[in-house]
Amino acid sequence: MSDATKKVLITGANGSGARYLITHLQGHQPQVEIHGTVRRKNSKYQVPNIVFYEADLLDQGSLLRCLYVSQPDIIFHLAANPDKCFEVPVACFMTNAVGTLNLFEAVRSYAVGYKAPIIINVSSSEVYGAVRPEEVPITEECPKRPVSPYAVAKLAQDNLANVYWQAYKTPIITTRSFTYNNFYRRNLFTSDFAHQIALIEAGKQNVLKHGNLDSVRVMCDGRDIAEAYWLAATKCQPGEAYNIGGGQQVTVGEILERLIALSGKCIPHCGDAALYRPVDVTLQVPDCTKFKQATGWEPKFDLDQSLKGLLGHWRKEIARDE
Repeated sequence: MSDATKKVLITGANGSGARYLITHLQGHQPQVEIHGTVRRKNSKYQVPNIVFYEADLLDQGSLLRCLYVSQPDIIFHLAANPDKCFEVPVACFMTNAVGTLNLFEAVRSYAVGYKAPIIINVSSSEVYGAVRPEEVPITEECPKRPVSPYAVAKLAQDNLANVYWQAYKTPIITTRSFTYNNFYRRNLFTSDFAHQIALIEAGKQNVLKHGNLDSVRVMCDGRDIAEAYWLAATKCQPGEAYNIGGGQQVTVGEILERLIALSGKCIPHCGDAALYRPVDVTLQVPDCTKFKQATGWEPKFDLDQSLKGLLGHWRKEIARDE
């Protein structure tokens, strides 16, 4: 795509992933005009130079209105519902699968009179699910064995992206991001660890509680992932899926140990049955060759840099609450 591209529409523009993307675009792509959808406008969430629209993924009409007004060149589809997927699987599936279908249909209707925007279908490594040791590192062709309602919904989203490309030539590019440090989502294990450590340092909590520490991950930083989304939109091919992730392989327990070391304090910790998933994804190590060859992308933030920033963020948040 040429440098003439100037308009993007971000679904879920007040979400944690969108915050990284907006920061990246405003800092590195100042020519881009940013539009975003939110389920309801919130006066507490103020970002300069962004046009917000109220829209619901389950209301196709509201999505179509956003398209006609914003007329985007690129849509970054970040709106998702990963939370409590085992407790409320219907809500999870409706938002991620049916909501995505509504978006694709809105774009198909819009494209009758306007040029169809490129859609970055932001998926997840969760679609690979129960990966076998001999299938690591995970390529895009690895069998999909999802083990959570969220993962099933994201796989449906990926399959819909493929159908809309094959049947309607809707220009959809799928990215499957692996684990990354996200300062703004407390329910991710890295953020939860950092948040609890900051609480213990401040004398507001006694013991850090955790779930499964044996799962294997590769870690990336949210700022690197945001750059990857932009590169995907400008350098990758519609109809294709791309793995995006870090290169350093660690266990969840090693992440906890590194954060405790960064704290420099005695941080007691213990397992909590409530934090264990009914079914866990234990081996998430990607092969990102396809994406790197297409874009030249490499992560800029190493693991310790990212964890240090994460812990610093939650220390500031705890201090602000005092």
